[in-house]
Amino acid sequence: MKVSIITPSFNQDQFIERTLLSVANQNWPDLEHVVFDGGSTDKTVDILEHYNCCVRWISEKDRGQTHAVNKGILATDGEIIGWINSDDIYYPDAILRVVTFFKENPDIDVIYGQADHIDMHDCPFEAYPTEPWDFDRLRQTCIICQPALFFRRRIVDQHGLLDESLNYCMDYEYWLRLGHAGVRFAYLEEKLAGSRMYANNKTLGEKVRVHAEINDMFKKSFGIAPKRWLKNYAHVSMHNRLGGLATSKAEFELRYLISKLRWGTCIF
Repeated sequence: MKVSIITPSFNQDQFIERTLLSVANQNWPDLEHVVFDGGSTDKTVDILEHYNCCVRWISEKDRGQTHAVNKGILATDGEIIGWINSDDIYYPDAILRVVTFFKENPDIDVIYGQADHIDMHDCPFEAYPTEPWDFDRLRQTCIICQPALFFRRRIVDQHGLLDESLNYCMDYEYWLRLGHAGVRFAYLEEKLAGSRMYANNKTLGEKVRVHAEINDMFKKSFGIAPKRWLKNYAHVSMHNRLGGLATSKAEFELRYLISKLRWGTCIF
C-alpha cells in the first residue's frame, strides 16, 4: 500500500529539516514525499537540495498553501494520502500504524489520530484536543489535528480537492465536506504527530481572519454559522488590540450580535 506525503512550504528553513527527517525516518518502505515550496527566499531550497535522496520537490511561485497541497495531491499516486506542513512533524512509526489500520478496515476512508502541540524545539507542551468521530461535534469545533489525518485517494476522485478560495480553514472545510457527504471516518487512539504552535504561525498570528473565514465557510457551505464559532469570533475580535486592553461583557454581546447579523442566526 503506497503512501504519499505532501508538504506545502514557504520560508520555513527554521523547521523544514525536522519535517523532512520525521517523514524519512518512518518505518514504511512504499512511501513518497513531495514538497511544493512557494519560492522561498530563505535557506529552504538549500535544505531541500541536501535531502534530494528522500524527497521530490519544486520551488516556484504558487497561489498559496491550499494550491500547493492540491498540486501535491495531483503529482502523487499513493493509495493513502497524508499532508504535513513544513513546521510540523510525524512521530516514529506513525505511517506504519496508519497503513495497518487502513488494511484492517477497508470500509474506512479517513482516519485521524491523537497529536500534541509542540514548541519551537519539538517539545510537546499539551495534547491537541482531538476527540472520537462525531460529525455534529465537528461542526462545533475542529476535533481533528490536520497532520494526524490520512485519507484514501478515492476520496479525491469522489469529492474533489481542497477549496483554493480558503487560506486558513481549507482542512476544516474538507473534513466537514467529507463528513456531510457520509464518508466514513475513524479515530485512532494513538499519537501520530506534533503540530507546532508559536506566535508567528497562521493560526495564532491572524486569529480574527481565521475565525472570519471559518464563519464565511459555514455560511457558504451550510447557510449558517454555529453559535460557538460566532462567539469565538466575537471573543478574538475583542482581544485583537494593541496593548491587549480589557473589554466588557457589553462589548462582547454587541460583537456577538454583529456576528449573528453577518453570518446568520444559529440553529445548530
